Amino acid sequence: MKYIILLGDGMADEPLECLGNRTPLQAAHTPAMDRLAQLGRSGLLHTIPEGMPPGSEVANLSVLGYDVPQVLEGRGSLEAASMGIDIEAGEMALRCNLITVQHGKIKNHSAGHISSGEADELIRYLNEHLATDAVRFYAGVSYRHLLKIKGGRKQLLCTPPHDVPGAEFAKLLVRSQAPEAQSTAGLLNNLILRSQDLLENHPVNLRRKAAGKDPANSIWPWSPGYKPQMQRLQDLYPIRSGAVISAVDLIRGIGVYAGLENIPVPGATGLYDTNYEGKAHAALAALREKDFVYLHVEASDEAGHEGDAALKVRTIEYLDQRILNTLLTETGKWREPVAIALLPDHPTPCRLKTHTRAPVPFVIYRRGDAPDNVTRFDEFAARQGAYGLLKNDEFIRSFMGMGARPKK
Repeated sequence: MKYIILLGDGMADEPLECLGNRTPLQAAHTPAMDRLAQLGRSGLLHTIPEGMPPGSEVANLSVLGYDVPQVLEGRGSLEAASMGIDIEAGEMALRCNLITVQHGKIKNHSAGHISSGEADELIRYLNEHLATDAVRFYAGVSYRHLLKIKGGRKQLLCTPPHDVPGAEFAKLLVRSQAPEAQSTAGLLNNLILRSQDLLENHPVNLRRKAAGKDPANSIWPWSPGYKPQMQRLQDLYPIRSGAVISAVDLIRGIGVYAGLENIPVPGATGLYDTNYEGKAHAALAALREKDFVYLHVEASDEAGHEGDAALKVRTIEYLDQRILNTLLTETGKWREPVAIALLPDHPTPCRLKTHTRAPVPFVIYRRGDAPDNVTRFDEFAARQGAYGLLKNDEFIRSFMGMGARPKK
């Protein structure tokens, strides 16, 4: 048996008046998703453990069955692994966004989806002026970057910028949650304020403003942590090898610690214009050689953060027609059976423009398993599925045919 999880980041949503009181999943034309629902068994999955924030790092680790409170060390440390940056003892890593601040408020979390080339120039500029023996910035993709601090303490309250569009940034500066972290909080806040002075009139931002684009005029560090300790998926489940396909450093970093090979796809952007066909064909090629593929598509999450319901519908239809349909058609010809699971990691409602904790719909198709009576893939149809409501590692164990974990 081969296994592939197709994860549409942030696909789940709420009914929207502009869509006739339907969710984007309900409003989208999704024949491949509905076919998968008819072939498989559906249910709902709690991906956010109690007391944890509804971030993609939490949700994707949860989908893969990890004990998130036990293994999570922040988004920055995971993204560092994807970037090939080691975190040594005594070092702390943080995700570091380039954002747009306007009139003292966070306008957006992405600096208008700045290009990687522009961002790289700004990160190099910040290192020239702000880097020290203890502080270093590392360029990532688009607005997503890394900040590493020697001697940093992670007992901090940091706000994800995608959670607070329109909020006054000064009220959301980093706060310490323990006396030993006060100096780290002060250092980070100083870096934020100094970055604003440095970036406002940088040539990259002057060109962006002249073109009517949002400037990348501030950094925003968040999700601090040290180097995580995680078991490989091969040591947890009946697979010998696996791969991860994503345009997002966070997901690739999870893959590194999970023992998955990162498969790059030219033209994968993390946005609606990503290379859907390239991802589908890369997944099929990887699945011919490996037992397990984790195929992650970011586009719907970004549309949700933008509050763009029409775009979110379109990204769902792209995933359906340009990825899932190909996977179903091609693997259906294979002699070796392929188990396919489809789900979001968390909802990103267009109304709220941020993540929520609500359980997400999923469907699992395993050749030979009798289907249930669900005929559509969406948040409400899945409630009637045979799996009911799952949590912790129950989804991945069901997907791998391992059954429910015995109760202690």
